[in-house]
Amino acid sequence: MTAFWMLAPLMVVAALGLVFLRNAVHAALCLAVVMISLAVLYAAQDAPFLFAVQIIVYTGAIMMLFLFVLMLVGVDVSDSVQETIKGQRLIATVLGLGFGIVAVLAIGQTVTAATVGLDGANSNGNTWGLAQLLFNKYVLAFEFTSALLITAALGAMVLAHKERLSKAPTQAALAAQRMRDYAESGRHPGNAPTPGVFARHNAVDTPALLPDGTPLIDSISQSIIARGQVREGYDDDLDDLLAQIEGADSDTDEEGDEK
Repeated sequence: MTAFWMLAPLMVVAALGLVFLRNAVHAALCLAVVMISLAVLYAAQDAPFLFAVQIIVYTGAIMMLFLFVLMLVGVDVSDSVQETIKGQRLIATVLGLGFGIVAVLAIGQTVTAATVGLDGANSNGNTWGLAQLLFNKYVLAFEFTSALLITAALGAMVLAHKERLSKAPTQAALAAQRMRDYAESGRHPGNAPTPGVFARHNAVDTPALLPDGTPLIDSISQSIIARGQVREGYDDDLDDLLAQIEGADSDTDEEGDEK
């Protein structure tokens, strides 16, 4: 009873967040909170099989799969809300109200009437009793449900599959494109600096910069530090190098003229 009164308000808040939050990732996290809390309630009611299934199958697999897909694909808040199928909002409203009525009636009968049907499910232990019912009395319904889930998974794969309209670029083509970008716009063809650090160059002998602009010596390999080959990596270094090259070229021209 204590677990119920502790988790019930949290489940209600998370359920409301699932309905009203605009961000799909946040809504999925709220659904995960509801599922985990429901698993704890199963454990409090001495239903170890349902507890394990709720954690492993629903929360650990299906819910996390939804969350990873949302995080990888992304959801644009500017998605169009215009109906692509006429009447789908009305149908969804009717089905939602019907589901709500069924849920209220089921919960009301459970609270007001005596609980029946648990003798077989809990005989010789909850896990053994459920297995006895699923693979004997309800084996046909169990197999139909499995076939329905497999069909739904295959349908989702078919609907989400997209044919590639163009040939995938090869590594050589990508390298050539990077060089063309460098020649046209000056974009560096190498890899970008490591995320999370401030740096003007991505060379291994150039230190990262702290927010105040000072070099972070820990970002340089100790072997390069021991050899004294650490560069400061500022634009002034390049200007000095260009000046040295120009000075060397002018000296060479002067020696040529003298000869």
